[in-house]
Amino acid sequence: MSTIVLSTGKLQQFLSLTKPRVTLLAVFTAIIGMFLGVPAPELPSPRALIFGSVGIGLLAGAAFALNCLLEQRIDAQMVRTRARPLPRGVLSVTETLVFAFVIGALGMLILHQWVNPLTMWLTLGTFVGYAVIYTVLLKPATPQNIVIGGASGAMPPVLGWAAATGTVTPDALILFLIIFVWTPPHFWALALYRTEDYRKSGLPMLPVTHGSEFTRLHIVLYTVALVAVTMLPFSLRMSGWIYLASAAALGAVFIGYAVRLQRSYSDALAKKTFRYSIVYLSLLFIALLVDHYFQ
Repeated sequence: MSTIVLSTGKLQQFLSLTKPRVTLLAVFTAIIGMFLGVPAPELPSPRALIFGSVGIGLLAGAAFALNCLLEQRIDAQMVRTRARPLPRGVLSVTETLVFAFVIGALGMLILHQWVNPLTMWLTLGTFVGYAVIYTVLLKPATPQNIVIGGASGAMPPVLGWAAATGTVTPDALILFLIIFVWTPPHFWALALYRTEDYRKSGLPMLPVTHGSEFTRLHIVLYTVALVAVTMLPFSLRMSGWIYLASAAALGAVFIGYAVRLQRSYSDALAKKTFRYSIVYLSLLFIALLVDHYFQ
């Protein structure tokens, strides 16, 4: 019985390396991309839907596991991340490397064999962009790390689109642009109430290098830009009135949070803004899906 408990506990530690909630959000937006890629009322093929989701999820998990390995020293200094398996010594470097390699290779195999090579190569490029370019090169080098590195996080709907259609069209790139512009206000809200953590870690996050007021102003500017970008699907006839009304309402609330944050900052409000940003993105993509089939 003790061996089973130990094995289950170990499995949970490996699972935590994949940052399950972030991976699920990535897979969710990829699935939306699959549905949007095919003309209504058609549906993506079950093969693309199932194997695409699994393959993209596995490679995303591998990227996050490698990120945890590369940042274990930084994670050990931050309250938010010091309970992760590597800083606590629950998992070793070798175990993490093997785990990341196995699930990453499995994800590539699934995408290549049962989806299409384009999706595999795009997903592999996203893996390299996040685990290497963002984590190793950008994050410790510039306060614009999250802006530039956000390109990797914005790829899942494009990956889903490619999985369902075998192509990448301008409409797919609009989905990419939405998440790309969403990423800075989303992440800077978190960075604001974790500023001391980032200061101790030595990472040049915007609130550390330029201060809270500068960061809050940029959250407002990026949020306004985000709402403008979310109008593109309607203006380019990719979506209809259901989506437009939803995007406008969701965007107004997001701008409201950003303006309140700029005018009267508190950690509690920054946390609410961060949490709403996740809800915002999820509901925005659901609105795109509903509009796609019911407009």
